[in-house]
Amino acid sequence: MNRNLARLIAGQVCVHACMAGMRLAAPLLALREGYGAAAVGLLVALFALTQVFLALPAGRYADRHGLKRPVGYSVALAATGAALAMLFPVFPVLCITALMTGGAAGAATIAVQRHVGRAVHDTTQLRQVFSWLAIGPAVSNFIGPFLAGLMIDHVGRVPGSIEGYRGAFALLAVLPLLSWVCVRTTVEFPPVVAANDGVPRRAWDLLGDVPFRRLLIVNWLLSSCWDVHAFVVPLLGHERGLSASVIGTILGAFAIAATVIRMLMPMVAAQLSERVVLAGAMVSTTVLFCIYPLLGSALGMGLCSVLLGFALGSAQPMVMSLLHQITPSHRHGEALGLRLMAINASSVLMPLIFGSAGALIGVGGLFWGVGAIVAGGTRLAWLLTVAPSEPVQAPKDSGDGT
Repeated sequence: MNRNLARLIAGQVCVHACMAGMRLAAPLLALREGYGAAAVGLLVALFALTQVFLALPAGRYADRHGLKRPVGYSVALAATGAALAMLFPVFPVLCITALMTGGAAGAATIAVQRHVGRAVHDTTQLRQVFSWLAIGPAVSNFIGPFLAGLMIDHVGRVPGSIEGYRGAFALLAVLPLLSWVCVRTTVEFPPVVAANDGVPRRAWDLLGDVPFRRLLIVNWLLSSCWDVHAFVVPLLGHERGLSASVIGTILGAFAIAATVIRMLMPMVAAQLSERVVLAGAMVSTTVLFCIYPLLGSALGMGLCSVLLGFALGSAQPMVMSLLHQITPSHRHGEALGLRLMAINASSVLMPLIFGSAGALIGVGGLFWGVGAIVAGGTRLAWLLTVAPSEPVQAPKDSGDGT
């Protein structure tokens, strides 16, 4: 991994960590103020709602303007959202903050992924570079919740005081500003010019491609597992009397495991098969979701969280590698936007369903239900064998080494 790629990963971490920390702190504050599981489900869903509507426009915007302009707007949006929560830590403002930080994280992710995908020359490099890049969200999913949990527990007169939550929101507001420091010197690639055949293209046309459609379904199933884990663990920990820092550490253990597996994958990228990795991740997740709600201690939950991080952490680089193989280069931004829109449309609805279902069947039922759905989709992952629609090529002036 070279220095320019490391800078891009760090920039992605800073924006995403703001959203990840808010996704822990805001629901905990809502629970502290007496809101129930349904209200918390609504709050968590809002982190994905903006991305549903912004993903496609953000993808097209990145296709036209590259990296720095969309990242700059994302930084401003995330920092402003977290600052609002610090100034006005009440439920309606937390909902606005969720919309702002979620949308910022999504737009920045699309821009960075598109930029990095253009810098490679073959499928092995695709697996390597997206394995490295996937470390960013994994690291941010540790940094954000862990720092937020520490601030909540240790700032203020008593653990869990409103001063602690204000301190957490203030710290999260600073993180996106560091992202701009990381990406501002990156050299942009020239835009890709599509063949002029006179036929207008719509993003929805990509859904007519069977491999792309299968990939979206598999990606949605796996991302749902991330959602249910992030949503249920705070509820489960709150029910069992765990502190905010312990809950943050359990979520952080998941993120560390996902980071470790992604650090190992570039070393064996040439030996990896996308469909084998994705199918294996789905089978492993099914088994772990059956076990997770049966564990009663923080140590047991942490161990299961680590194993789940290994399984789910291996999936995203394979998804991104396949996506860049089966879509034309001048439409990578659209394809990334469509993928993000699809999984976040689910992320808007699923927490609402989780909150309502949790009141009826408990958190254990949520784990088992999602696990059964994932098991049913394993065959689709096994069918994901595709030939690239065009050769994978880096731009001729890709001298910035990303």
